Amino acid sequence: MTDARYDVIGIGNAIVDIIGRCDEAFLANVGVAKGSMRLVDADEIRKIYSAMGPAVEISGGSAANTIAGIASFGGRAAFIGTVADDEFGRIFSHDIRSIGVTFNAPPVSNGTPTSRSLILVTPDGERTMNTYLGISTNLGEAQINLDMIRAASILYLEGYLFDELQAKQAFRTALDAAKRAGRKTALTLSDGFCVDRHRDEFLKLIRSGIDILFANESEIKSLYQTESFEFAAQNAQNDVRLAVLTRSGKGSEIYYEGQRIQIAVFPVEDVVDTTGAGDLYAAGFLFGYSKGLHLETAGRLASLAASEIIGHTGARPAVSLSGFARQHGLIA
Repeated sequence: MTDARYDVIGIGNAIVDIIGRCDEAFLANVGVAKGSMRLVDADEIRKIYSAMGPAVEISGGSAANTIAGIASFGGRAAFIGTVADDEFGRIFSHDIRSIGVTFNAPPVSNGTPTSRSLILVTPDGERTMNTYLGISTNLGEAQINLDMIRAASILYLEGYLFDELQAKQAFRTALDAAKRAGRKTALTLSDGFCVDRHRDEFLKLIRSGIDILFANESEIKSLYQTESFEFAAQNAQNDVRLAVLTRSGKGSEIYYEGQRIQIAVFPVEDVVDTTGAGDLYAAGFLFGYSKGLHLETAGRLASLAASEIIGHTGARPAVSLSGFARQHGLIA
């Protein structure tokens, strides 16, 4: 991996997160189930936005958050996604470039707005996500920079992007380029509902071209249609060389060639906002893995990054993760 220009390149939705606090009565008033993650249209996103209180706007998107975390660790990171030539497109582009991530996508002017997600956070830190995908769904093979993919040690794909036919083909093109260049490939399942929509295609993708699989407990159980985490984990080991499975407060488990490595959570005094915890977990792991660190160390970096993100509002690190990791003796 020493010949790579980037440690990790991610492909995913380029989304601006609009994060606001609310109580459960507000969720009921706008007809949203607490803790849900749903796709909405332009009218619904405007309705909720006009009703919610003060908010923080910051670049988001699952894979983009992971890539931002890798950059915060000091990794060499790049991102492929689609933004419109509008205010939110400029916010996204500025934010991700300002933290050292390579993002070369030109803005698109076709009348479709940049994607955005209204994230409503209740006092217990639970997040309720309402996402308008907008221009992100236009990502296709034309946006896939094959030279950048071949120049990255690891290609990281976001399951959320798998809803559109052209995005599926873009994934396959990217995977083929990475494999031919001798690079590693990784996939995050993103969400249980996403798995429900694409189970068979995800399984085919995992079995044919994925080296590293990321999933939380509900996602991996959904993938293998079981209520048993142990059964799902065993199936994952049979389908992919390296499975990285998170279990919220129970920590996480890494499965690799018959090994099972358990990773404890890092304690957090106050859980403020769980938005992006899984994304930053993946960032810590991929950074450690790309640097050749032991899998347990990569897992501890992952757990550390997740602990940082849930201690404040927003899905991007509030401190330097490289400094944070040094404080805990995880990197030199």
